[in-house]
Amino acid sequence: MAEEGRPLPTLDVETRPFWEACKRHELLVQRCNDCGKFQYYPRAVCCHCLSTNLEYRKASGKGKVYTYSVVYINRSPGWDDKTPYVVAYVELEEGVRMMTNIVGCDPEAVKIDMPVEVTFEDLSEEVALPVFKPAS
Repeated sequence: MAEEGRPLPTLDVETRPFWEACKRHELLVQRCNDCGKFQYYPRAVCCHCLSTNLEYRKASGKGKVYTYSVVYINRSPGWDDKTPYVVAYVELEEGVRMMTNIVGCDPEAVKIDMPVEVTFEDLSEEVALPVFKPAS
């Protein structure tokens, strides 16, 4: 658990490269070397063609809000003092969608198709979480 009580992701053989890159404040997505398509979230098999011939590629970190919701009440440890906050799906330039948070602006200012860019929230010495802010 992070100091503020929020749960931390589990690093396993499939996700470790992603989380290690996030710790360096780099965003990676997987690309299939057989069909050429990107996928997110990290996994052992291509979700498009079932190939295991995958590699990680550095993502642009740019995208747009696909959809979102503003959370006004959350009594879970580590979240209760962060309301209101935005949970969103961001569609990256690479074509994948990530569930994330939108930060750095008033929650009421978030709009569908709003351009955003990745930034990172350091949860612990080992884990940084990719979140998105309005594009500058």
